[in-house]
Amino acid sequence: MSGFLSRWLALAVAAGVMVWLLPGMQPVGEPALWGVVAFALFMALLDASLKPVIKMVSLPLTILTFGIFSLILNWLFMRLASWLAVSVFGVGVYIDGFWWSVLGSIIMAIVSGVVSSIID
Repeated sequence: MSGFLSRWLALAVAAGVMVWLLPGMQPVGEPALWGVVAFALFMALLDASLKPVIKMVSLPLTILTFGIFSLILNWLFMRLASWLAVSVFGVGVYIDGFWWSVLGSIIMAIVSGVVSSIID
């Protein structure tokens, strides 16, 4: 359980940095912090449950496309987390398009890696 909470914290910090840096990511709801935290919660839940299985099943397609399909999967998971956060809690992060989610994925990977290494 503490592993999930530390992952959620790392993703919340990373999502906050992502929303702050990228104009294509807008927080939804008042205050904006709740949108970022709700988005990070669903990203952590998806990362813990669905993402490992989907990545394993889609590995051949990812290899055939030289990793491009991995970008599409990250985009889909970010959109799904955004949609779930807005539909369940009424707050979240709105993503303007595919390329903003690609940049957001890169930022979230770097920042959450740094935060996770500091926490652990």
